[in-house]
Amino acid sequence: MKKSGKAIVATGHPLVSGAAVEILRKGGNAFDAAVGAGFAGAVAEQTLTSLGGGGFLLARTRQGEEILFDFFTDTPGRGLDNSDLEPHFFPVTIHFPGSDQDFNIGLGSVAVPGNLKGFLHVHQRLGRLDLAEILQPAIRLAGDGLELNDSQGYFLNLLEPIVTHSPAGRKLYTINGSCAKQGDHITNPEIADFLSQLPKDCGESFYRGSLAKTIDHDMRKGQGLLTAEDLAAYKVIERAPLAIGYRDYTFLTNPQPSMGGSLIGLALSLLETQDMSGITYHSAVHALQTAKLMTEVEELRENGLNTTSLQKSGARIRQFSRGTTHINVADAEGNVASMTCSNGEGSGYFVPGTGIMLNNMMGEDDLHPEGFHASPPGQRVSSMMSPSLLLKNEAVAMVIGSGGSKRIRTAITQVLSAIIDFSIPVQQAVEAPRIHWDGAMMQVEPGLPEETIHALKKHWPVNIWSTIDVYFGGVHAVIPNIAGGGDPRRGGSVRVIEE
Repeated sequence: MKKSGKAIVATGHPLVSGAAVEILRKGGNAFDAAVGAGFAGAVAEQTLTSLGGGGFLLARTRQGEEILFDFFTDTPGRGLDNSDLEPHFFPVTIHFPGSDQDFNIGLGSVAVPGNLKGFLHVHQRLGRLDLAEILQPAIRLAGDGLELNDSQGYFLNLLEPIVTHSPAGRKLYTINGSCAKQGDHITNPEIADFLSQLPKDCGESFYRGSLAKTIDHDMRKGQGLLTAEDLAAYKVIERAPLAIGYRDYTFLTNPQPSMGGSLIGLALSLLETQDMSGITYHSAVHALQTAKLMTEVEELRENGLNTTSLQKSGARIRQFSRGTTHINVADAEGNVASMTCSNGEGSGYFVPGTGIMLNNMMGEDDLHPEGFHASPPGQRVSSMMSPSLLLKNEAVAMVIGSGGSKRIRTAITQVLSAIIDFSIPVQQAVEAPRIHWDGAMMQVEPGLPEETIHALKKHWPVNIWSTIDVYFGGVHAVIPNIAGGGDPRRGGSVRVIEE
């Protein structure tokens, strides 16, 4: 069995990275470690992911097999006569430091969850350790509890109206009458019990048994759309990844019906038309080029794509010369896993007795361009999540992905370009200030040179943030056998196991 010398893990939390390392040291492969980290993340990154959410894992085995596991959410409502049903669905405003954003929650915001079934499917398909071993780190974290770090304390208070919406949420996350904060110790004994039963149950209760019936009952009583029929019908889909050429590399990412991978591919295709020689990283010219790239991609997304529009976009660029987390694992054998999971911001509804909050994917406006609740039941919801790999000469050159809703595609594109086009070290590229075009304003993190800011202001309204923030994504990246980058915006943690 060929060894590369070291295994590298990059996640959004030290305890999640620790879970992956523990599993690798027990003899698990990258897929065991990613799944175990996914379960641990549902406990330690409770504001960003959940077993009641959805996600994707892009796998490449040491033999070169490439699979995109799609376990994102489905539209709910199978078996319902919902012609007269008014879903329980309402907005909550979240106050980011530099911008407010509305999210919709309530029982009517819940889509059919896929994370639990996805983790179990990937483990059965590519893992080699027993499920009980893979679950141990997550069970220990939930039962013994953990101290909220800076990132999770901040996220929990950011989303306080959602996480404390229900009695179950208040019980979990309220301490002495106020929302738990950095330094507080929290436990989730119900999810520890749920995970302890999983090796025997294999998710049957959640998708077909007593828990499915409980969810169905609560939804019908409270004007939700998720039914027992939805849960029983849910399936993990294996897809061929989308492959895009960029410079001397091949970029593998999430294919349709996901939007995120295609939009990153579009950005890279446009960026490849640009001559980067002589351009300094984060200079005025570079920032203008990046900003124009974002506005062109957004315009093409809204108006549709054709060859003429792409050529015009490339020319115009030259003139300028949400609650989601990501896990990367590259093991010492050559297997790699890139997994992005999300609970949206959460619906506020906890499945009774499990400690699991279900998602609010039906309330994410960027996932439903035709309007909320417009699609029939049983359709895979589109997503911006884009777990990705970069290949060069048939070898994995990078494992990368990000959280951040609409900012995922711009965050990944900026980090990729920094590393490939400017040879910026991976951690520095991840930490570098980012920009994002939100459709009306150029959102800009602090740290860019004054002349660069001045150049941007000549062409767009600019909002300069006071600090780097989770709003701008959370890119974690691994360059196999060399180094990893963990994004401080989302508690990034890199661990290396030397052989």
